[in-house]
Order: sequence, then C-alpha cells, then structure tokens
Amino acid sequence: MNGEVLRYLIRFLLGEDAPELAVSAVGYTAVPTDFPRYKVVILPSGFFGEGVYGTASSLPSLPLREIEGIPLLFGTPETETTGTTLLVHADIIASACFLASRYEELVRKGVRDEHGRFPGRESLSARAGFLHRPVVDEYGCLLRRWLRQAGVPLPEEKRGIRKIYLTHDVDAPFLYRSWKGFVRSLLDKRGIATSLKGKFGVPKSDPYYTFPDIFRQDEHLRELVGDNRCRSIYFFIAGGNTKEDKPHYSLRNSDIQQLLRQIPTRQALLGLHASYEAGLNPALIVKEKKALEKAIGGSKIHLNRHHFLACREPEDADMLEKAGITDDFTLGYADVAGFRLGTSRPVRRINPANCRLSSLVLHPLLIMDCTLDDSKYMNLPFEEAERYCLDLLEQVRQAGGEVSLLWHNNSFTPAPGNYSPRLYSSLLDNLSEPHIHTDSKCNE
Repeated sequence: MNGEVLRYLIRFLLGEDAPELAVSAVGYTAVPTDFPRYKVVILPSGFFGEGVYGTASSLPSLPLREIEGIPLLFGTPETETTGTTLLVHADIIASACFLASRYEELVRKGVRDEHGRFPGRESLSARAGFLHRPVVDEYGCLLRRWLRQAGVPLPEEKRGIRKIYLTHDVDAPFLYRSWKGFVRSLLDKRGIATSLKGKFGVPKSDPYYTFPDIFRQDEHLRELVGDNRCRSIYFFIAGGNTKEDKPHYSLRNSDIQQLLRQIPTRQALLGLHASYEAGLNPALIVKEKKALEKAIGGSKIHLNRHHFLACREPEDADMLEKAGITDDFTLGYADVAGFRLGTSRPVRRINPANCRLSSLVLHPLLIMDCTLDDSKYMNLPFEEAERYCLDLLEQVRQAGGEVSLLWHNNSFTPAPGNYSPRLYSSLLDNLSEPHIHTDSKCNE
C-alpha cells in the first residue's frame, strides 16, 4: 500500500487533534519483528495484495462480520496482546480505504443507473444496512480506544456538528421569465396579463425565484451558530447542451447577473455546477469553470458539484483538480440519503485506480431534497423523511463531522404534496439547537 495514503488514513481515523505520537504508534504490518515498534498493530487482510486489489475477488462478501457492533469489511474481529503491542486482526485500514475512495464503484463498473451513476441501493453500505452510519468515523473511535488501552494519551474527542454547508443547485432559476416560459405560462392557463407579468415583471414574481426566502432562512441559522460554522453555497450551471441540462440559462442574462451579484453580499459562496454533459465529457469542466469566472468578473471558482450528482467514475475527479477545483460537494447518492464515503468528515480524495492521494477535498453530501420524496428514490412521506434526516444529523453529531444539505431553489415553491420547504425549516431548526453529549461511542 502507498505509504502516503497509509499515513493519511491513520491520521484521518485518529482525527486532526491527535498528536503525532499517536499516529506513529499505529502500525500496519504482518511482520512479527516489526510489532514491538508500535503500540497498536493492524494486521493487513490482503486487500491491497498484488493480484487481489482491483479485482472482483477483493470485494467483501455478505453478511459482514462485526467488531464491537461495527460492520467490518476486511479481517476478523479478534484482538490479542503480544508483548506490549495490541495486535488487531480487524483490517480497519482497508475497510476505511474501500469506503472513502469509492473503490467499489471502480470495480463494479457494470453497475450504473440510467444516468451512468452508481446507485446507492447497490452499494455495499446499503446492502449491508449501514449507509445511514459513518462507519469510517466509527473505526476512528475504535482506533483511539485501542491506543488508550495501550497507554497512548489522546485528547477527548470533540462531539457536535463542526460545520454546516447549506447548498443550493441553481438548475432552474426561473419558470416563466424566458420566452419558452411565457408560452408555458399560457399553456398553464395563467392568462395573458399574468403571463406578461411573469415574463417582464420583477424576478420575485416568478415561482422559482425563491432566493429571498432561502437567504432569510440561511442567514438566520448562520446568525445563531456563527459564520465560522455555517456557510451557504450556490452552484451555477455554466454550460451543457444535453436535454438533462435544460432549462438552459445564460450567465449574461440581466436577472442572472443580478442574482450573481447578490450572493456575495449575503456572505454566501459561489460554485460551479458542472453540467450533465461535463459529467459525460469531463474535459468540459475547465471551459465551464472559466465561463462562470468570467460571468462574475474574474474571481476564481474553487468549489464544484456535478449536475444530477453525476460524477460517474472515480477517475473523473482528475479533471476537477486540473481545472483548479479544490473542494467538491457531489459525493452523495441520488437515490438514497446517507454516507456515500463512509464518513461525515471532509476527506482528501484517494484515487482507487492507483491508491494515490490527491489534494482535492471531498465533502460528503448528506441529504438532497428530491432524494427523500421522489417516487424513483426513497419516496418517503414527510414524517418518515423527517425522522430519517434527524437520525442522520444525530450520527454526524456523534462523529463530530460536518453536514451538507442540498435544497434546490425550485424545491421551495409551494405545491400540493411538496413538503421540501417544511422539511428544510425543520432541519435548520434542529441544527440551530445546542446538543450536548456527556458521553460518546468513543469513550464507552
């Protein structure tokens, strides 16, 4: 295994507050003469072995074993002491790498939905029943506990949600303000006067222009929890010619320009919403990023989320890096909410094709609005959706991670059966409340 990745994974599992002494006290080796050098040794399971890694034979088989109630992908749950070293047979290094790198998606290339995405329901996490848990973070709890048992001093883990990202993909900023929208308005039998007002009136008269309400709610939460803990991000489309990229809008449009100018004044961030077409042809990401930067006067864009969450192959992230993207917010499943990367914390991208570490930071997408109510996806009624989401938030609190929510601007439009605005308000209310934990899974 690549030494840089190994060291990063150990550091990631232990957390940013762990001293260097603790990181160097963990070994990943099967060589008995090396055991005395470490306080805790994790025995490699063979996952990274030549002729194994990258093949179907490397995939875990169900049902999975567990260690202290935590699903274990590789190794066995036994621990033993040899001399002054705790020997762990549970390969949490391979298990964490498997999840955080999206390794499964590389090996199971034939498993894709109609948009070329790896379906969440097909993931090992879903099939084994732990997609709703940040299992990689739970491995970190185990490792810290083992080190304490071996006499290595470690600070107490920080509980609670460390960062909140309220993100909004601007797929359709308006419903009626284009000429096509004007025709749609007439077909919707809104009348000529109302249709003309929709086309030529003020933007806020358009049902999809819900940004004032979004600004108000997001800013209220930010005031309650602090700017250092809560940020809003608006992702704009800057290209794409497929039917999935419709409705096309121009960044030069006066209404769009006005919106783009508003966002920084609201202390919010701008990001690229790489088009559906760019998901099919990642070379277009550079062009689209430059187009968005030009539209905002030359300021640099460093954030991205793919339209349709269609970052189809793990290797597609190479183009994000080449384009100058530093942080990506795509990594959630469209069809089921949960922890696609196995963690609630931002993690540097590990390329599963060559097990190399990159500078691109992946922010786990926890919940997307349409995932919950769309009949093709989870299809949950409001009460079940709210309960499921609140459980996910509690998982993040226990892990000391970050929350990333995705609510489209048109999801705030009142409509029969649309509970998205109500659910968003409920989640923000929950995020605004102080949650104090006197104990944690790490300290049991």
